[in-house]
Amino acid sequence: MSNRRSGPMLVAVSAATLICAVTLSPKPVVAQGAPPAPPVQVSAPLAQRVTNWDEFTGRFEASEQVDVRARVSGFLDSLHFKDGDLVKKGDLLFTIDPRPYRLSVDAARAEVARAKAQVELAQNEVERAEGLTQNRTITARDVDQRRANLNSAIGSQQGAEANLKTAELNLEWTEVRAPLAGRLSNRRVDPGNLIAGGQSGATLLTTIVAVDPIYFTFDASEADYLRYQRQATNLRSGASRQDGTVAEVRLADETEWTRRGRIDFVDNALNARSGTIRGRVVFPNTDQFLTPGTFGRLRVFAGEADALLVPDTVIVSDQANKIVLTVGPENKIVPKPVVLGQITGGLRVIRSGLTPQDKVVIGGFASPMVRPGATVTPQPGEIKLAASK
Repeated sequence: MSNRRSGPMLVAVSAATLICAVTLSPKPVVAQGAPPAPPVQVSAPLAQRVTNWDEFTGRFEASEQVDVRARVSGFLDSLHFKDGDLVKKGDLLFTIDPRPYRLSVDAARAEVARAKAQVELAQNEVERAEGLTQNRTITARDVDQRRANLNSAIGSQQGAEANLKTAELNLEWTEVRAPLAGRLSNRRVDPGNLIAGGQSGATLLTTIVAVDPIYFTFDASEADYLRYQRQATNLRSGASRQDGTVAEVRLADETEWTRRGRIDFVDNALNARSGTIRGRVVFPNTDQFLTPGTFGRLRVFAGEADALLVPDTVIVSDQANKIVLTVGPENKIVPKPVVLGQITGGLRVIRSGLTPQDKVVIGGFASPMVRPGATVTPQPGEIKLAASK
């Protein structure tokens, strides 16, 4: 009797359990597929006609520089400038004690006066002898002797006059003047010291450099030199030497190329060790801001050409190469090595490595999935020049 009752109950419990199991069981798991391709912005490189510039690193040098030394020796009596002053050509810088040289001038003048007296005496003797020869009072030999004495006295006078000029010149050289206009360094000797003058071993008193104009020297590679040689506007052409190839420079803390000059000299040979050739640019420096020894970045005009431009931010480095990411077939990232040029209008000039049909990735770099070989979803973007101020 109990077995018969338990059968229907067991069926009911089993049905209820099945209903609960169906109700509480989770939804069937769907296999997770590949992640969606990350979106990136792409654009063709901007085609633009640009002015090409070749950039070099160099430093400023004085257009003229002189080590100021005295031509005569003596005690340094006084100085007439402050360290670092700007001076004009001919300005008085140092004074050497002139008293010994004034005495030398006085002695030389006295010697000239004595020589003149000897010439007058010899001249009178000759005139007297020439009058006596008519009466045969003296012989012709005596006349010749007196004429020789006159010539000797004239020679002595000329020597005394030359010595006087030398003494006067030495007295003039006791005032050491600026040989050129420029900026002085600090004094090397204080007043009261005995200094040596002359052509060798003279004491260095100070230095002076010309500040306007100023030179900028740089080294160009052999490849750059050959390229300029093959162009109409080359560094060694007559136009470059006379009119000068345009060049611009900016200092380490400057972003704009506001200083313009012209190349006035290119060396006559390449350096055998470095394979470079030295060039020089002349810059005006009316405000005396540019200082010899300052480093700068120079760019030299290299003509105009059609070029492709991309934002500088899209360029990445791959060891020694510069890479631009592009979207190729099947929307896969394709890296392309490029050769960079200058910045123009806020964009980087690409000299080689890209074509006008390339789709350059210009946005969407934040995703770690944007890497070479990855599949992406390209979205249209646009490359624009920076607005001119």
